[in-house]
Amino acid sequence: MSADVDTYLSALPQDQREALTNLRARLKTLLPDHLETMSYAMPGLRQPGPKGRMVVGYAAFTRHLGLYPHSGTVIPRIDCAPFKTSKSGVLFTTDNPLPDALLEQIIRTRQAELAAGYGKV
Repeated sequence: MSADVDTYLSALPQDQREALTNLRARLKTLLPDHLETMSYAMPGLRQPGPKGRMVVGYAAFTRHLGLYPHSGTVIPRIDCAPFKTSKSGVLFTTDNPLPDALLEQIIRTRQAELAAGYGKV
């Protein structure tokens, strides 16, 4: 589904496209064996395998960009200051991207949550 992600990114203004392309590359480095896909109308990465769960998504909006770990419990457990957060994500701008350490902490927390069986039916 990389073509769908490419289409999503190509439709963005240049500054947002560059910021999310950079984020995409950083996420692929953290999750090298994961599958790139679209979920909830946003690009993201899912665990490998036919029943792989979504790990993280990202999106562009008019005034900000967002990273969403597809969980309502990850972001509240992490100190994301000075970035604005919601229960489900952290917001950032093209001028102030997420630092590597914060991005890695979000991904590792989500992976631990999935390993513990969060969201399995």
